[in-house]
Amino acid sequence: MAPWTCAIGGCAASFDDIEALVAHQVTGHEAHRCRVCDEVVPEGFFAIRHMVEEHTRAEYVRFYDANSDDIRLRESLVEDVTAEIDVEALHRRLEADGSDGPQAEALE
Repeated sequence: MAPWTCAIGGCAASFDDIEALVAHQVTGHEAHRCRVCDEVVPEGFFAIRHMVEEHTRAEYVRFYDANSDDIRLRESLVEDVTAEIDVEALHRRLEADGSDGPQAEALE
C-alpha cells in the first residue's frame, strides 16, 4: 500500500504503515478538544473517530462548519483505517513511545 501521510496542520509526515501514522498522531501532536462535548482525544484518527461515533452528523455540521462531503470523507476514513489497522501492533508501538495505549485498546 502507498505510504500513509499525516494531514494534521500541514505536517505531511509519511509512514509505511497505518500503525506508525496513528502512533505519530497520538504522540507527536497536541490533543484535540471536541467542540461538541469538550472531551480531549488524540488529534487525527482518534478525533475523527470520536466525532463520527459519538456525535450526530448535525452536530458535526454545526460545531465544525462542515458539510455532507466532509462527513462522508471522515466516515470513509474511519472505516478504512479500522479495516486496515493491526490493533496489537499499534498498542505495542504506543507502549514503546511511552503512551499507555488506551485508544488502541478501544479499537479492539
